[in-house]
Amino acid sequence: MNINWYPGHMKKTKELLQENIKLVNLIIEVVDARIPNSSKNPDFDRLFRDKKRLIVLNKYDLADPVMNKKWEEHYKQKGWSVVLYNSTDNRELRKLNSAIEEATKEIVERYKKRGLRNKTIKAMIVGIPNVGKSTLINSLAKRKSAKTGNMPGVTRGKQWIRLPGNIDLLDTPGILWPKFDDEESALHLAFTGAIKDEVIVLEEIALKFVEKMQHLGKLDGIIERYDIEAGDKPLDILDNIAYKKGFLINNQDIDYLRVANLLFNDFRAGKLGKITLEMP
Repeated sequence: MNINWYPGHMKKTKELLQENIKLVNLIIEVVDARIPNSSKNPDFDRLFRDKKRLIVLNKYDLADPVMNKKWEEHYKQKGWSVVLYNSTDNRELRKLNSAIEEATKEIVERYKKRGLRNKTIKAMIVGIPNVGKSTLINSLAKRKSAKTGNMPGVTRGKQWIRLPGNIDLLDTPGILWPKFDDEESALHLAFTGAIKDEVIVLEEIALKFVEKMQHLGKLDGIIERYDIEAGDKPLDILDNIAYKKGFLINNQDIDYLRVANLLFNDFRAGKLGKITLEMP
């Protein structure tokens, strides 16, 4: 599967990042805890190699707790700050603010030594589409500063947002990379909704998803959720869901698109279990 999706605004975003990188002290990079590798734009490591980095493992509540810890340790070994976060839960805001404060501690101390006690720290938040970046920003700013939505590519243009703690945050649109040469990463992005469902054949992706669940030994969540038999092949799973739910066209042909939509809506909502698709 070869997915090419590089809208013009994403090219402009990359140029925007390059223009503004010298202005900021801290990069806050948001990744999806279920797919930390696939949701991490490889361009960012080249663009931000000399900058202080805070990795936000967002949606960790949907991911495998054991794998969350492994990814957390993986990033710490790279010398980056890291925090497990759920951007939809305002109770976790204190944890995120503490992580930002810890990540900027050295910068603040450096300013103090130069006699700059109230100098504003500038941070930039980046991430691919649909990782929960805008929801996170709204929580930080305690107001509707950034547009939110469950469709990739909602944010447009750049905007500076004033945060508590004398921090100015530069928001940027979600940015993917020009071409997905790694089929597994492309599939993982499709599974989680980082790639718009409209630009892929969702029925085929659903079949690949079931294959992935078989490989990970995570079929139990699907079987229990829909109260079906396992079957011998991935297609059997989709068929069994369709017959159980009555997803038939003219009471005869299976409506695989309807099955796929159900499957992905439930996976993305965490209703199939806590699942991490990648390990460090």
